[in-house]
Amino acid sequence: MKHHYSMTTRGERIFYAVNNVVLACLSLSVILPFLNILALSFNSGADAAHGGVTFWPREFSLENYQEVFRDADLMHAYGITIARTVLGTFLGVMFTAMTAFALKSKTLPGRKFLSKYFIFTMLFSGGTIPIYMIFKTYGMLNTFWVYIFNSSLVAAWDIMVMRTFFEGISISLEESAKLDGCSDLGVFFRIILPISKPVISVIALFKAVYHWNDWFSGAYYIKSTDLLPVQTLLQRMLTLQENLQKLTSASQAFFERAVTGESLKMATIIISIIPIVCVYPFIQKYFVKGLMLGSVKE
Repeated sequence: MKHHYSMTTRGERIFYAVNNVVLACLSLSVILPFLNILALSFNSGADAAHGGVTFWPREFSLENYQEVFRDADLMHAYGITIARTVLGTFLGVMFTAMTAFALKSKTLPGRKFLSKYFIFTMLFSGGTIPIYMIFKTYGMLNTFWVYIFNSSLVAAWDIMVMRTFFEGISISLEESAKLDGCSDLGVFFRIILPISKPVISVIALFKAVYHWNDWFSGAYYIKSTDLLPVQTLLQRMLTLQENLQKLTSASQAFFERAVTGESLKMATIIISIIPIVCVYPFIQKYFVKGLMLGSVKE
């Protein structure tokens, strides 16, 4: 006599159906605004000012992007942003990994105190003024190093995630390497890092997104226009365009312009997010695995 057993219960099927609907709605809540911004960025500003543009340009135009790239300082700002993102991400991941590797060692003197100290910094922060005073004391104001040696270099949460991941690695690997004459640094670079790609990819993505999107540092700690990152420069361009819009909003000439402050804003948003969107697919396979393994204590 054959018995047929359903792979899932009725309750589980209902849960999966509701879950899929909720996830689909959340996905649409992200995708549809992005498509609208993309359409507006490729639409003539004068035409978009009348409204009605949804997910496809009604009057196709590249003048919004031409206006953004017309600024001679923009390409230089992109160079600054790329340099700080690459260097800041690399140093941030290395310092975070080294700190986490040291904290996971049970023979480290003051290990419990240091762990509590890092957790304390997650709850309380000195704020902008103390950070400004530190930069001023060490002569880093109005220098490129403001972007590198800030709170993103070593973040407490990143350290905790990496430490938990490292603790899940079998101690026998380290012991075998040390029996073969490998030092602690050798174990770190030859054993730990090569098998920690998932969590390293996650932390690297977090730090890269921070460096790419950060406009605050350039606005508050930098005076020289030669050191401004692209986000700060675009923010200033948007502010200028919005001021011009306020001055000319009552004029019919404003509505005849191919580029408006709103259309320029849409183009700058697309320019800002495309690089990160292009990078994400290459590390997506590590993202979920690294995030879960690094945040759950086994």
